[in-house]
Amino acid sequence: MLTAKRIAFIGGGNMSESLLAGLLLNGLATPERIIVSDPQRSRREMLAARFGVAVSADNHTAARGADILLLGVEPQVLDEVLTELASIIQGQPLVISVAAGYPISRIQDHLKRATRVVRAMPNTPSSIGEGVTALSVVSGLSSDDHALARSLFESVGKAVVVEERLLDAVTGLSGSGPAYVFAMIEALADGGVLMGLPRSTSQLLAAQTVAGAARMVLEQGEHPGLLKDRVASPGGTTIAGLRRLEDGRLRATLMSAVEAATKRSYELGKTG
Repeated sequence: MLTAKRIAFIGGGNMSESLLAGLLLNGLATPERIIVSDPQRSRREMLAARFGVAVSADNHTAARGADILLLGVEPQVLDEVLTELASIIQGQPLVISVAAGYPISRIQDHLKRATRVVRAMPNTPSSIGEGVTALSVVSGLSSDDHALARSLFESVGKAVVVEERLLDAVTGLSGSGPAYVFAMIEALADGGVLMGLPRSTSQLLAAQTVAGAARMVLEQGEHPGLLKDRVASPGGTTIAGLRRLEDGRLRATLMSAVEAATKRSYELGKTG
């Protein structure tokens, strides 16, 4: 379905680049039906060279006649961009925003005729096709538009649909979550170094262990607690290590991290 659509990316930042790569690599779109606008010449030249898409410094040029309008700019400049686009948007494009903390209602305030709006919260592993995106949609969005939005973000990972009021929690979990996991990988690797392993070996062991464990949760569909119990034999090494994690309140700390990031996302949305 996406191959028949003219897609305009307003903003050619990292997330737009990830989505371009996912769409084109998976054959879901063709370069000749995509245009990207970005104020930075070097960015435009790189995207044109890498993907063979049309580029422009002018948002009007990019947005005119688009079937899908993807808003990939920072939330602090989105007011200005939407005001600029309001006068030239033709018909009823599917508007998709990846601006964190910027509600659907605010998009509609600027784009008075926008009835097809999706707000998305992707995360950084989208850059390697292993992301997860939460989608919230305007009331009454058609099943076809749902499918278009999902296929776009599933080109770079997995996608789920949530109520918009839950997007701050999504930000606190999957949006900020990669940083929590990076910190855990670093700590595990440091533990290996402490016990005598070479740094490069320890980091590889830690990272692949996290990747493999995550894949087991996704592919086997079992509760992570059950998978944990299968590793922890009575009186063994794993249960001894788990006891130390409980002493350090690892689970409570991670839950608090999600809570803190969620609250901060809500605060930023209110002040944006």
